[in-house]
Parts: sequence; C-alpha cells; structure tokens
Amino acid sequence: MKLGIIGAGKIVKEQLTFLNDIDGIDLLAIAATSRSEEKLKDLCRRYEIHKYYTDYEKLLADDEVEVVYVALPNNLHYEVMDKALDYGKDIICEKPFTADINQALKIFRKAEKKNLIVLEAMSNRFNPNALAVKERINNLGKLKIVSFNYSQYSSRYDAFKKGEIAPAFSLGHAGGALMDLNVYNIDYVINLFGVPEDVKYFPNIENSIDTSGVMVMDYGDFKAVCIGAKDSSAEFLNTIQGELGTITIKDALNSFDTAVISIKGQDDELLELDGTKSRLYYEWIDFDKIIKDRNYKKANDLADLTLATVQAINQARIEAGIFFPSDEN
Repeated sequence: MKLGIIGAGKIVKEQLTFLNDIDGIDLLAIAATSRSEEKLKDLCRRYEIHKYYTDYEKLLADDEVEVVYVALPNNLHYEVMDKALDYGKDIICEKPFTADINQALKIFRKAEKKNLIVLEAMSNRFNPNALAVKERINNLGKLKIVSFNYSQYSSRYDAFKKGEIAPAFSLGHAGGALMDLNVYNIDYVINLFGVPEDVKYFPNIENSIDTSGVMVMDYGDFKAVCIGAKDSSAEFLNTIQGELGTITIKDALNSFDTAVISIKGQDDELLELDGTKSRLYYEWIDFDKIIKDRNYKKANDLADLTLATVQAINQARIEAGIFFPSDEN
C-alpha cells in the first residue's frame, strides 16, 4: 500500500508510531495546510515519509499514491473523499465517516462505480477483544440491557464555555459528543446486534451543540443505552447483560484493552490485548489486506455497518434538534 495521509493532527501522530512496522505499507506522502509546514517537515524526518504537500489536492494528484488516509475535521471528510475518488484513490477515512447519511451514500455509490475501496477507521471493528466478545454474546442467554459509556472531559470545554469554539464543539464542523465519542458506542452496538428498531437521543445542549447525551436503541426484547460526554467524566464501565451472565469492558470501546466474560456456574474469562501494540494497529493490518486482495465483499460489509451507524446517528440528532449545515443539501 503506497499511502498518502491527509491531516497532521493527534490521531495521525498516533498512527505514525507504528505504520512503518507493518509490512506492505509505504508512507509515501503527507499533506496539511501551509501553516503546518514545519510540522510536516518534522513528521517526514521522524517517520521516513518520502514527501509532503501543503495542498491536499496535490497529494491526490500524485500518481505514486494509491491509498489516502483522511484524518481531517468531520465536515471535510466528504469533500476530500469525493475528490480522492475522482483521482482514482482507495480511501481510509477517520470516524465519524461523514456529517450525514446522504454524504455517506454518495461516497459509497461513487466508489462502487469506480471499483474503488472505501473503509472507515473505526478501531473496535478490528480489535481482537471486540471480535472475541462478539463471538461470545450467545453465551449470555437472552439479552436484557447493553450499557456503554464514553465520558471524557474535553480539554477544549472550558474555552468553549467562554465562547471559543473548537471544531469538536462546532455545528459547522459536524462536532458534538454524539459524533466525537458516542459514535464508538453506537457503532459497536450495531456491529453486535444489527440495525435497531428505533433510536432516540436525549442531549444536553449548550450553544446549539450537544456537549453530552444519552442515545437509547430499541431492539425489541432488549435495550441498548449509549452515553457520550465531553462536558464531564466517568469511569469507563461498559456492560452487556443477559439472563445467564454479563460481559464487562472497563475501558473505552475505541481501546478495548480488556474484557471479562462472567457466565453463571463458570469461572470468569479474561480477555487481554497484546500490550506491545497500539490500539490502532489491528485495523491497519486488515485495511492493508482488504485493499491488497481487492476484497470487495468485506469492504461492502464494512460499508453497510458504516451506513447503519451514520443513519442511526443522523436520525437521532435531527429528531433531537441538532442540525449541521450539510443537512440542507
């Protein structure tokens, strides 16, 4: 995979710590704005990236780049992916995939017509612990309650209260707690159980954006509650409760370092990740293989999961009165 990276923020820096360790991934280029040029030069030196651009479209026009990883503010994902497809690039895009469902549908339809692969970087879809939990769900018997909570006081929240609006708290940037944090919970619920019968979102709104909120997902015989907060913190405690037992995950679902399966009459089973690898390592192993093998079946299955998640979030936030500029299109 000859990879071009668009973005130079925190998530990109985390990815760069291990990408060179994956056979088959060649860090060919990185792009950001001109004000980040010194940062780009430093990243190229530190991580042996061949070249940089201060205009992302020049990276897209680079014939050597085969795959682009999009790690920009949420509102820019659609525009950049749309242009990347025009240049014939396969795409890996950070979560949340797009600001709304119409954008997501347009990207996947365009990719299909061009025989290109588009993947969302949602780490818990590929995490070994998350996959093992999915395999063990049936051991819990009849399900009753799923409760996931990702609450983390944002370093930008104090400034937000003073009127300094960072992208993570901006309607124009498709921000908010639902899009930034709760998306992990919602995506994993849909990954485990499929599309819910109904969804409702109950947000705490400040300056027109949800700084925290609770999403309720109705599956008929059981309910899932997904909590995301950027204005307060809580201990990470995620549980899947059934008549025969409980699965407990004591960290955020985008990390998923450990999980405990407790079944009545059996010893607890502890799942632990290899502590020497980044939480993001596993998704890139799969991305490389899917793209290299042109595995359209797996890519399409993942696209269906992305679309289901985007649709659920889209419905929930609009019913709750949270509107992004893209909703007008």
